[in-house]
Amino acid sequence: MAFAHGISERRFEGLIGAMLRGGVILAAVVVLAGGCLYLAKFGGVPPDYRIFRGEPSDLRFARAIAADAAGRHARGLIQFGLLILIATPVARVAFSVIAYISERDWLYTAITLLVLGILLYSLTSA
Repeated sequence: MAFAHGISERRFEGLIGAMLRGGVILAAVVVLAGGCLYLAKFGGVPPDYRIFRGEPSDLRFARAIAADAAGRHARGLIQFGLLILIATPVARVAFSVIAYISERDWLYTAITLLVLGILLYSLTSA
């Protein structure tokens, strides 16, 4: 089966596989960098488990996480890596929508759009 723009199904699957691998590798590198920075700064501080401290407010929203990561804050980098990891399969579903539209396969386009909508709703609704 060939897509409308001349991309074969095999090539499309290869692109999706590369995108998933790239996303996971990028997320791992960002989390590792953040973890190394965190350990370099706080590795010698003994943890205090008597009081629970949740995530600070600047690490609860994507825009604030991106700003912290851009400022090379360790916890912001770790959170940003996790966002990349979460965004990777969402990007795969979005890429599939484009492929199904180019194939003019409206049933799979509708189903994939429904899945994408559910994913985005679950990520954005607090």
